[in-house]
Amino acid sequence: MRSRFVSIAFCLALLSACGNKGNDTGKVPEYAVQELQQTTAHLTTSYPASIKGKQDVEIRPQVSGFITKLCVDEGATVRKGQLLFLIDPTQYEAAVRTAKAAVETAKAALSTQQITLDNKRALNQKQIISDYDLSMAENTYAQAKAQLAQAQAQLVAANQNLSFTEVRSPSDGVINDIPYRIGALVSPSIATPMTTVSDMSEEVYVYFSMTEKDLLAMTREGGTLAEEVAKMPAVKLQLSDGSMYQEEGKIDAVTGVIDQSTGSVSMRAIFPNKQHVLRSGGSGNVMIPFDMKDVISLPQEATTEIQDKKFVYVLQPDNTVKFTEISIYNLDNGKVYLVTSGVKAGEKIVVEGVQTLKDGEKISPITPAQKEAIYQQNLKDQHDGNLATAFN
Repeated sequence: MRSRFVSIAFCLALLSACGNKGNDTGKVPEYAVQELQQTTAHLTTSYPASIKGKQDVEIRPQVSGFITKLCVDEGATVRKGQLLFLIDPTQYEAAVRTAKAAVETAKAALSTQQITLDNKRALNQKQIISDYDLSMAENTYAQAKAQLAQAQAQLVAANQNLSFTEVRSPSDGVINDIPYRIGALVSPSIATPMTTVSDMSEEVYVYFSMTEKDLLAMTREGGTLAEEVAKMPAVKLQLSDGSMYQEEGKIDAVTGVIDQSTGSVSMRAIFPNKQHVLRSGGSGNVMIPFDMKDVISLPQEATTEIQDKKFVYVLQPDNTVKFTEISIYNLDNGKVYLVTSGVKAGEKIVVEGVQTLKDGEKISPITPAQKEAIYQQNLKDQHDGNLATAFN
């Protein structure tokens, strides 16, 4: 067995030497080449996004006082008008009682002045008192009437302030952070709101930014901005955990001003949220599908890189190769590149073994199918023990 192994090894070495001798004689190496063709690429681009409720309402107190009761907890779902906080109403209840007393006093004073005015009128008709005295009585009555109106207005304000001690939700939604607890002193001038109610009932807004170049690529057909927005395809949302949200969204708004510092434009998509999966303040990635027409696709293994620049070997009419720089679209799926310049349809490029080629080198071009057939034949020869041809 050992002698047989040595014999096989000797034969392999002899065949290898013969193969090298053949190469030394100037045999032109074979390389697989591919003809470039224009195609339409179906792409998807991703943009970082933030999720917000259609209506995020900051809850701020309209009166000052200490919080005496929390009626909800963070994350709770509330309805419009539901009680959220209770502020100590003691001083406001006292103000209401004082205002009511002032109204009663003003009513009594007005009633007295009414009696006095009626008496003055009767005396004036009998010419017992002068017109001056009657005018003074009429003015005093008008003053009492105005004081009653003022007292009634103060009662309305006192009742309103008392009602403000019950802080209620202005809309349906979900309660966010509650930084103030029982015993905390709040006032209309506080910097941080008592909480925020996010309207998450049916739909949410997803905000993201798109570069001016990408926006032009998607809306280059002309028409008004509203018409172009209506033509935009449905978009998907990738959640922060990497999963895809099951519902598709629709871009419904694009700002009319491009940010000069970033060269981007803000956009908004609307997504259904019937299951309340999406929460205001969340993050994700908006995935937008689009088509690139008349682009050239080539395999990544056909390229070589030098100083962040991509190159391919283009087959010339005399079967030499030309080292050619190309520009590609900024998308890397690990398989192909989409070429934007450098080569054109109808040209042929080398698609394998490019690391061993040199500019101007002459090759014997074959198709990828022929290359695969040769490879499969070599495997068969190895399997069948045809060592003379297995390593050609």
